[in-house]
Amino acid sequence: MTSITETTIEDSQPRVDSHSALAKVLHWGFIAVFIFALYKQIDEVEELEDFALLQFEMAYASFFLILLLARFFYMRKTRPTVLPDDTPRMMKNLAKAVHLGMYASLALIAMTGLTIGSLYWSGTKSGALLDAIILLHEIAYWTSMNLIAAHIIAAIYHRQKGDGIWDSMVPLWKENESK
Repeated sequence: MTSITETTIEDSQPRVDSHSALAKVLHWGFIAVFIFALYKQIDEVEELEDFALLQFEMAYASFFLILLLARFFYMRKTRPTVLPDDTPRMMKNLAKAVHLGMYASLALIAMTGLTIGSLYWSGTKSGALLDAIILLHEIAYWTSMNLIAAHIIAAIYHRQKGDGIWDSMVPLWKENESK
């Protein structure tokens, strides 16, 4: 009898182990938290005049950052990668850079958001410092969006390749269903 790590889709590539249920919940749950943050984002910093909105934004950014850090440390401790050992070093390094870049840019979004809120709350409602933090916030946002796009493209690549990487994290639309 063949174990799941020895099973192959095309009998040419070994399958990888799946991420844990908690890793999948953290992954997909964080996506929901991020999408909600995008949905609730403010358009202009002046909207923070509404103290209830300012409090919500500060609390949500704090929650976002704590959840992101929890996810980062859990994934680093339990399974930093599911890429097979024979994956070229350059590909492993690129995957690691994209993942670390996503964590860094997402954390920077929350941290700059908290800084913007703190400045606004303390009475700094304009000026070079606030403008610089807002610019950094926007750069972090666009960086994260591009890295997320790269991550999705890589996931689709692995689904097409049929090496088990897709199935290790995605609970639906399994690789062998498309063959």
